Amino acid sequence: MAPRILVVDDDSHIREVICFALEKAGMATVIARDGVQALESFRRQPADLVILDIGMPEMDGLEVCRQLRKSSDAPILFLSARDEEIDRVLGLEIGGDDYVTKPFSPRELVARVSVILKRTRPGRAVAAAPAEPLSRGALQLDPEAHLASFAGKALALTGIEFAILKAFAARPRQVFSREQILESAYAGAVHVADRTIDSHIRNIRAKLAALGCDSAIETVHGVGFRLGRCEAGP
Repeated sequence: MAPRILVVDDDSHIREVICFALEKAGMATVIARDGVQALESFRRQPADLVILDIGMPEMDGLEVCRQLRKSSDAPILFLSARDEEIDRVLGLEIGGDDYVTKPFSPRELVARVSVILKRTRPGRAVAAAPAEPLSRGALQLDPEAHLASFAGKALALTGIEFAILKAFAARPRQVFSREQILESAYAGAVHVADRTIDSHIRNIRAKLAALGCDSAIETVHGVGFRLGRCEAGP
């Protein structure tokens, strides 16, 4: 079945461009003209991925993301007319998976969507061997079911965060450069800024810290990152 993409933007021309590019790539699309309509559409029928404009009137994309994250971990790709770092970082910190600045290349947008879907729809792979569960300290990952937990408590991760943590857990002694994290998490020739990777690492640390883990991901200065002991605090 074709992946269903919810396209949320108050500009009809941008919606048409995005939908045309996605449908040409074999995806199904549904549109929303504002944040309220987007939430209503998603409640009626959840999408496999949401393309979400930040700068919408009345309810902006960041607030839509906050509302969606209360009940869903569906991947979200943000659009913005501004290349403001505060928008980029805040969008990723509240649960976004990626970020594209307007004006954008429809081809790049489709590539980013495809990469995210590959990570968040692992069951769609043909003849893929079952992925073995991974563990490190009190951290448990089940790639097949796309579930994560720490000390028996559910760990809510976005698709990209799960992919990064899975790469770390598979090679817990390895120090990953940002380029290696990019290759592991995005699996495609898509440009992602270093600060985007750093935001995802920060989010993972914060989520594990909230569950009592103070040794999640270590920084190896000048090299990159590696998985910590992932032990529960006292």
